[in-house]
Amino acid sequence: MISGSSVTARWLAAGDSGNLDEFDRLMHADVVVHAPAGLSTTSRDEEKQVWRDALASLHGLRHEIQEILADGDTEMARVIVTGTIVGDLGSVTTEATGAGRAFTLDQAIICHLRDGLIAEAWEIADIAALLTAPPRD
Repeated sequence: MISGSSVTARWLAAGDSGNLDEFDRLMHADVVVHAPAGLSTTSRDEEKQVWRDALASLHGLRHEIQEILADGDTEMARVIVTGTIVGDLGSVTTEATGAGRAFTLDQAIICHLRDGLIAEAWEIADIAALLTAPPRD
């Protein structure tokens, strides 16, 4: 994973590791995160809950950043997300995907920063491919 001073990279690393208290240092309390699969949030506390649910439903969840572009108060990241589906998360259900199924999907994230913290984020993920792809061996 790309690390360093990128707020986006630190957010994803904190989420993957379950260190959700770190979100307090990375996001505004009224952060808005636009996410697919019914997982959008309108506060830092809601975002922490989505990550708790994701970590419980997607074992081994990992966001591997391929590249980050930064321009002023905007960061954009191209990410490969991997894990194993063990429970329902938003509109992604084990009935649709198969429980115990490993997955890989592409994601783009756009973060708008204010005072060095995430104020708004847009997550664009290939959820349709996740729901229609055959289970992997």
